[in-house]
Amino acid sequence: MKIGCPKEIKPQEYRVGLTPDASREVVARGHQALVEAGAGLGAGYTDADYQAAGATILATADEVFAAADLVVKVKEPQATERARLREGQVLFTYLHLAPDPDQTRDLLASGATCIAYETVTDATGGLPLLAPMSEVAGRLAPQVGAWALQKANGGRGVLLGGVPGVPPARVLVIGGGVVGTHAARVAAGMGAEVTVLDRSLPRLRQLDEAFGGALRTGYSSAGMLADHLAEADLVVGAVLIPGAAAPKLVRRVDLARMKPGAVLVDVAIDQGGCFETSRPTTHHDPIYEVDGIVHYCVANMPGAVARTSTWALGHATLPFLLALADKGWRRACAEDPHLRAGLNVHAGRLTNLQVGEALGLAAMAPEDALT
Repeated sequence: MKIGCPKEIKPQEYRVGLTPDASREVVARGHQALVEAGAGLGAGYTDADYQAAGATILATADEVFAAADLVVKVKEPQATERARLREGQVLFTYLHLAPDPDQTRDLLASGATCIAYETVTDATGGLPLLAPMSEVAGRLAPQVGAWALQKANGGRGVLLGGVPGVPPARVLVIGGGVVGTHAARVAAGMGAEVTVLDRSLPRLRQLDEAFGGALRTGYSSAGMLADHLAEADLVVGAVLIPGAAAPKLVRRVDLARMKPGAVLVDVAIDQGGCFETSRPTTHHDPIYEVDGIVHYCVANMPGAVARTSTWALGHATLPFLLALADKGWRRACAEDPHLRAGLNVHAGRLTNLQVGEALGLAAMAPEDALT
């Protein structure tokens, strides 16, 4: 199989979908790795690194898309990339279709088979291809939140960890999953006073046992959320409903309860955001202000640490990539229900029920696409 890896073109996206190590693996199995020139530079990989691993370097994205049977990427295909997809081709990448009707429409029109990293599952009910980037984004959230809290950036001028004689910042993490856990870990490590809210009592117990007195936990009721918003210097939105649009947990009217210059970091922005006032931003222009509250809503946070993120993502995706290459998408999905859960689009049909519900479109279960 010809596996193509184009250079990412989303603004300030420096990750790459195929590492030289992964290229070596696919070539050793008799497949071809076709990599666009310069695709890995943002993550520290040269064309020579790929060639040493047995990959073929192609000059342009047009050549990669034209030649590849399977296209592997990181971020959702941009409009020019969607125009290059063709019937029978397989796309393997993050898609986040629920808040993106334009992308969904274009992928359906392409006739391609599109498998989304973020809805691939595992035997424990987890999301193994989303988890590594959730870990990175969670750990970045307090870091970027601390930066946004600086007065020069519009924040309250509060140091996250405080100093002797001066209390630390109060950090509220909404959601106790992978993102929330890692955000809480780093914020607590920086010396902040951390509270995590979640609706799962078992999860809250796990967090309490894991962190002990390093953080507080609370059940995420409307009243509890309102009380903690009023106290928070930094709020990290870390909620996820697999495949679906993120729920709007903080409304614009709620901002009036918050301290002027407080910061919202919306890690759920790829799925539409969990704050009503969120809109996607970029690493080049990451923050904006609404009603005196600073918003950080970069839609590809892990791209800021592209080397770490590319390694972490590559390790997670490689087994699934090899299965798709060795068996073809249809057999690989038939034999692996967890990979099958990643099937979002096939031959002009939507194959994810949650995405269909979010966009008001007809959809079938992914297993029905195999018949």
